[in-house]
Amino acid sequence: MRSVLFVCTGNICRSPTADGVFRKLVADAGLDVLVDGAGTHGYHIGDPPDPRSIRAARTRGYDLSPLRARKLVAADFTRFDLILAMDRGHLDIMRRMAPAGATAELSLFADHAPAPWTGRDVPDPYYGGAAGFVEVLDMVEAGAKALLARVSR
Repeated sequence: MRSVLFVCTGNICRSPTADGVFRKLVADAGLDVLVDGAGTHGYHIGDPPDPRSIRAARTRGYDLSPLRARKLVAADFTRFDLILAMDRGHLDIMRRMAPAGATAELSLFADHAPAPWTGRDVPDPYYGGAAGFVEVLDMVEAGAKALLARVSR
């Protein structure tokens, strides 16, 4: 596996957190893996991650500030080996969007995470407070570490 795409709704909270965390883990491991994020909707194209995501990530040494939101496009389904949805709604949208000839494996991000996160939707912290962004970061770190083990094989 040489490329991973993380997908949430607007690509400003959950997927950029996963993108930034996984990029750092991949770099620290000396691996050559393309990592990116996208949104199922184009609400925030070109915008940086939510400031609350940036702050939460920064407290643990992850820099999300260079990332910019973009929308998931048909070409992503052949450009990436693995496309991970942050919740089941995103996974449903991705499955409907996938064009004929798509080669990417589509799955739920938390299906790659250890207990207690396995199979759970990553909650959307957008309408809540700082604690929601910390919860997302906890879940993403656990899942990204497990995913790194898979990518390293």
